[in-house]
Parts: sequence; structure tokens; C-alpha cells
Amino acid sequence: MALVENVITLQKCQDVLEAEGEKKTMMKKMMRQIQEEPLDSLSSTVRWQAMETLTQLSHTQPILGWQERSELVDTCVKSVFSLPSVQAMQEKDEAKAEAIQKLYQQTLDALQTLLNALFVEDPTPAGLKSILEPLGPWMNSGKAHERARAVNSNVSVLNHTLLTLPFFMSSGFPALGLLLGRLILRIGDPDEEIGREALDGIIILYTILELQKRTRDKEETNKEELYESNKRFLGPYNPVSPCQNILRVIAEFGDFLGPQQVKDLLLAALEGLKGSSETRGKDSGEMMQLASEVTLSSVLEWYRHRVLEVIPEIMQGIYVQLSHIQEPRAREVALLPVSLLASSFMTEVVVALLTCPLPLDSNGAEMWRQLILRKPSCDVRDLLDLLLTSLKEKPFTKKGRASIVPLAAASGLCELLSVNSCVGRVRRIYPQLLLALLIQVHYHIGLNLPGRMAFRKDTKKDTQPSVFVPVRWVVKVVKTLLLRMGCSYEATFLEDQGGWELMGQAENHHRGVSLLARAMVHYSCQELCRILYLLIPLLERGDEKHKITATAFFVELLQMEQVRRIPEEYSLGRMAEGLNHQDPIMKVLCIRGLVILARRTEKTAKVQALLPSMVKGLKSMDGLLVVEAAHNLKTILKGQDRKLTDSSVYVEMLQILLPHFSDSREDVRSSCINLYGKVVQKLRSPRTPAMEEQLISTLVPLLLTMQEGNAKVSQKCMKTLFHCSCFMAWELPKRAYSRKSWDNQQQTVAKICKYLVTTHQDSAFTFLSQSLEYAKNSRASLRKYSVMFIGSLVPCMESIMTEDRLNEVKAALEDLRHDPEALVCIYAAQAQDHILASCWRNSWPLPHGDSWVCDPVPTHRWSPSCENLPTSHQRRSWIMQLLGSWKMSLKQ
Repeated sequence: MALVENVITLQKCQDVLEAEGEKKTMMKKMMRQIQEEPLDSLSSTVRWQAMETLTQLSHTQPILGWQERSELVDTCVKSVFSLPSVQAMQEKDEAKAEAIQKLYQQTLDALQTLLNALFVEDPTPAGLKSILEPLGPWMNSGKAHERARAVNSNVSVLNHTLLTLPFFMSSGFPALGLLLGRLILRIGDPDEEIGREALDGIIILYTILELQKRTRDKEETNKEELYESNKRFLGPYNPVSPCQNILRVIAEFGDFLGPQQVKDLLLAALEGLKGSSETRGKDSGEMMQLASEVTLSSVLEWYRHRVLEVIPEIMQGIYVQLSHIQEPRAREVALLPVSLLASSFMTEVVVALLTCPLPLDSNGAEMWRQLILRKPSCDVRDLLDLLLTSLKEKPFTKKGRASIVPLAAASGLCELLSVNSCVGRVRRIYPQLLLALLIQVHYHIGLNLPGRMAFRKDTKKDTQPSVFVPVRWVVKVVKTLLLRMGCSYEATFLEDQGGWELMGQAENHHRGVSLLARAMVHYSCQELCRILYLLIPLLERGDEKHKITATAFFVELLQMEQVRRIPEEYSLGRMAEGLNHQDPIMKVLCIRGLVILARRTEKTAKVQALLPSMVKGLKSMDGLLVVEAAHNLKTILKGQDRKLTDSSVYVEMLQILLPHFSDSREDVRSSCINLYGKVVQKLRSPRTPAMEEQLISTLVPLLLTMQEGNAKVSQKCMKTLFHCSCFMAWELPKRAYSRKSWDNQQQTVAKICKYLVTTHQDSAFTFLSQSLEYAKNSRASLRKYSVMFIGSLVPCMESIMTEDRLNEVKAALEDLRHDPEALVCIYAAQAQDHILASCWRNSWPLPHGDSWVCDPVPTHRWSPSCENLPTSHQRRSWIMQLLGSWKMSLKQ
């Protein structure tokens, strides 16, 4: 028996699957036939017969799914509603006018019968929604005959629903707000017949809702009597002033409108503003705008308290709809809910606007301006306080993800600043806004907000859109704020000095902020006192970025006379504490602050006492920061009493500057070498061992850097070397002070090396180590001349050379023979040759065997002086072999 039951069940399943497959196949075939019918004429019965067939199919099992039914309705509705008006089709073919009228009516009846049949097939709220939803957009068509067809079909479906009403909608009528809103707009349609039928549809809808309510309350009701009662209650239609009908309908539907329904009703009212007056006609467009305005204002007047939870969705809907609304008056109407809602729920509206895509387009910008441009406007004071609060947030969530809120707040502020009436209120919190924005600039450096950024398109040119960079946008807002507050001189100063670009760079942000503060002090900005007192507590708050920005601004304000009123612990004390900060930028800023304070007589001695701490703070610091701090320190050094100054401070400063002689950045090298010379000029006798050791260690770096080929740097080297020589009473060869290249000047190099080793034999190995280090430099010119220097220095150290150091030289030169730069390879080979020729042929194994092949190439000689060497040492065939192997390696 179980086996028989299973067989029967399987057979039934197979029958169901076959029936379902046949129904779907037939349905798709009919839909394809309908889609193939022309949309500009009605000449055959294919469309009508196909819909008749679909109606018959709706009575069969299984029932269609929601998606399938929606696609079917959309296909049929589009095919019928897109047809020209009956009158237009008859004028096109007058001979068949009567046949066209009859076929058109049959087609419309077939569509309506199909819609009703589909509802009977699935008499549920979801089934009803799948039928009504595709009809909705057609009710806002720019063509009267399309609107008439859509309204007629909607009313017919509603009427059929009222007559059958086979279900109780516990969750409410599906998409009530959208349907009601679209029908309300049609009450104000220029075509009176459409308006009259739309009102009838609303009466039917109201009756359905009343029946649902009474069913829930278990009340007995006569449908026909209730309908007639509602008809008298909501009607009659007033063709002269349809807005009276609209107001009455909105007022009476209140019992059935929850937050979602009110939201949908508002968004449906916005749909009526789409399109231009050219497509609708001027009178038609004005009537539609009036109907939308009356609907929006009355809904928000009576039901504003219900939309609190859906404000973000309303704002998003308005933003989306504005892209499709072009008429200026229509846009004003569409923006009406923004100001109306903000007057009661400003915080919620602002929070919703902060989610607009960035950068703000014209639609988002207009929504921000609407907050204060239209009445009733929100309180500007409270609005600015809200934006300031958002600007004080970090652009990160608690989970570490990027947040758009501060950037959106900055964008909103920028739009509000464009409204003249807002500028006066902004001045009240101008210092707070300026500092908050500057800190946001620091936070947004290098920050990307994927998924929330739009592209900026050039509407004038057909070019690729540029990527939106958040930090540039915040800098733009800072600039806008300055200009609107009357600080045009300051803004221009920063433009000329490149301060705006510096402000948006990670390594230069503090410099850009300092430039701004310096400009505001220079031009005596009226708000500086307020900013000064606001900054004092900010210096101890926030993270490192927050503190760096605040300190950079505060330091420049120390030039103000009002600083005398500040307790010393907040000025000198804070700057002194900053010298021990972990961040080198903070150290540099505090040095700058102390230098500024030292200009005041009463603070000079205290600042000078901190000079050793300032100098120590420069250790292990980036070259640019060292240069920046050292330039500031020069001011203090100039004012120092030389007799009272501890020379160890100068020596320590020289030790800090020396490593930056080989910095890859020209401006850093040049500045450090120049500053080195200035400090040497400050030194006074008697010379201490520390001074002598430090200056002797400067010789090789200066000599080699002078040869790098940069005229500016070479000039600084020459001057600094001269200052060192004067203090140390050196008698260097005259050619040592020459910027002329050492190429073909081996005798000059040899004389210099001999002098160094003879005069400072104890430092010979220091010279060797320095030259070996410079041989690793990234600049080929330094590597080349370092190799040449080594080739002359090592022979001078014959009496003191150790095996370990000699092996180190051998290894270094061997590596340099494979240098990517050809000249470095040649000079390395010549240096080996020169060292071999001098003393150590036995200690240096000859490459490629023991034999010396005498087939010289004159261009690879070290110098003419090598002619005085033994014949076996004059020419080296292995140099040519080396170059050949180097060329082969490059080819590979």
C-alpha cells in the first residue's frame, strides 16, 4: 500500500510540473506576441486575443508567482498604454476609424478583464500589489491619454477589489501611500474627466479601508450604502478648485496613514513634479505643481509628527527626485518638505543630509541651503552648533571604519556660507569652526572613503571625471570660511606661499597651519584673541594629529601682545614640556614657540637656558625638520653671549647637522651645510678636543659633497670648509677649496689625501670609513668621487693600514666594479689599479690569472702620472675585461 501511495504521489507531482511548465510556456509565448505588436498603431487583433488567452490561463493551476505576475502586467500595460490616442489613430487612417474605435475598446476591455482575473487568481495583498505597482508610473505620464488609461485601470481594479474583497488585510492596504498620492495628484489633472475618475477611485479606496476597519471591529456593513455615503462625504468633484477636494481627502485619510504611508504619500507627490512644462504644456505643468504643493504642505501640516522615524528615507527620496525635476518653480515645491521638517525636527533632518553622496552636487547643495532660505526656516544658531559638533568628530567609527560625517558637515557648512543671511551667525562660532576644520584637514590627509565618494564631472568638456580627494575638499571649505569672514588678505597670502598645498600634505601640514596663523597675526585678524584663548585648553586634548594642528596654530599666536596676560605655565611651560615629546614635529613646533617667546626681554634668559634641551631634541630627526628647527635656533644663537655659552651646545648641534650632508634632498643638504658654517663661526678659542674632533670629521663630507656637481650645494660647502679651516688653522691645498671637478686631477686628490693623513693621522681611519660610506650613496657622482678619493687615500695610509681595513676596501671596490653607472665601474677599477701600483701587489690577487697582458687602452689610464710607474704596472688588460663583463651583464 505504501508503494502504491508513493507511486500516486509521484504521478501527481509529475502532472503538476507538466501543467506548470505548459502554463509558463504558453504565457511566455503570449507575452512575446504582445511585445512584437507595434506601439504606434492598432491594426490587428493579436494583442487583444493574446490577453484573452492569458485571461483563460489565469484560471488554471498553478498560480503565478509575484515576480511573474508583475512582469506579465507590465508587458500588457506597456503595450496598451503606449498606443497613441484613439483620435490620433483614427486621423491617421480615417477609412478604418470605426474599426479602430471598436478594436481599441475590445483591447482595453481585454486588459481590464485580465487584470481582474489575475487578482482573482491570487486574492491576497501581495497579489493586489503586483497588479497595481506596474500601473503607478503611468499615472504621471506627460500624455493625457496615457494618464487616463492608467487612472481608469487603477479605478477598475479597486472597484473589483471592493466588490469581491475576499481577504482581510491585517498589514494594511499594500502601497497605500503611493496609490493615494498618485490618485490625489490626478484630482488636479487639467483633464476634468481624469480628475473626476481619480476622485472616484479615492472614494472606492476609502470605502475598502473603512470596510477593513469595520471587519476588524466586527461590524456589519453594506458595501453599497457605505460607498454612497463616502461619495457624498468626499465629493463632489470640484472642477473649478480641485485643491479643495485634495485637502478634504488628505484630512479624512488620517486614520489610515502611518509613518510609511505618509512617507510614500510625500514621495508620490514629488513624482508629479517630474518633466518640463514643454512636455506637459504650461497650464498643465502649473496645475500639477499646485496639486503637488498643496499635497506636500497639507500632509506635513497635519501629519508631520508621524514621520520622525522615516525622515532619512524622505530626504533620500527628495534627493533622488530632484535629479528628474528641472523647472525652477517645481524644484522649489520639491524642496518644501526640507524646510517644513527642519522647523520641527532639525537634528534628524541634518543627520539625514549628512548622508548625501559627496562631493555635493547641485541637488544636495540646494537641500542644505533650503534649511535657511525658505520659511519656515530652522534656527541657524542651532544648525551651526550641530555642524560644529559633527566637525569635532573623528572621520572613523568605533570599529575603525572611515566615516563620512565630518566631511559631509564641512560640505554642508560650505553651502550655508554661500547664504548671506547666515554669515553673521557664523561669526559667533568662527574660531571653533576654523580650528575644527583645520584638525579635520589633518585627519583627512590620505583618507579614502570608498563607496561614498562620487566623481566630479566636467559638464563643459567631454573629459574623464576627476577623482574626489577628501582632504582637498576640506581645505577648500577652510578657504571659503576665511573669505566669508573677511580674511581675504590671509587667504591670498597662503595662495602665494603655497600654504594650501602644504596644509593638505602629511609631512607639511603643520607648516601650512603655521603659515595661516602667521598671516592672521600679520594682518591683525580681529578674531585672534578668541582663537588664542580657545586654543589653550585644546593643546592637551585629542590625539597626536589634533595636538599637532592646535600647537602649530598656537605657536604663531605667541607673537601677540595679549600673550603677556597668559600665565607662563600655558606659554613657556607648555613649550618647554613639548621638547620632550615623542613626535619630532611637536619638538620643532615647541622650538619655534620658544624662539618667538625669546623675543620678549623678560623671557629671553629663560629660553636661552633651554637651548641645550632644544638642540638635543633634534637628534634622529628628519632633515627637513632639522632645517626648520635650526633656522629658528639661529635667532637664539645670535643673541647669545659668547663668553657665557657652553661650547658643548654648539658641538652637539654640529653633530646633528653633519649626517644630513648626504641627504637626498638638495634643499636639506644645502641648508644643513650652510647652518653648519654659521655655527662654526660662533665657536671661539680655546679649541676643545670635542670641537677639533667634530670639525675634522667634517672634512671628507665637505670635500666629497663639493664634487657632486650641484653649484648651489658646492658653494655652501666651499664657504663652510673655509670657516672650518679658519677656526682650525688648517693649511689645506688651495685646490681643496675649488669647485672644479676632480676628473683628470688625481694629483690634486692625492695632495689633499696626503695632507689629511699627515696632519690628522689619528683620524685617517675615520676619513676612510666616511669615504666608504659615501661610496654607497644613491647619487652616482658621489660614488664616483668617493672611489677616486679612496684610491688616493689608501696608499697614504700604508704605514698604519691593517689587514681587516684593507680587506674592507678590497670588498667595497670589488662591488663597485659592478655598479650600474659605467663611470663608477671605471673609477673603481682604476682605484684598484692605483692601490696595486702603489704598494700591495703581493697582498692583492690579480684577477684572471697571474699574467699581465700589455695591450693598453689609453682612455682607461688612471692619469698621466702613471707613466712614472714600473712598466708592469702601467696598463691592465683586466680593466678592459672588467668593462666587457659589465657590458655583458647590462645586456642580460
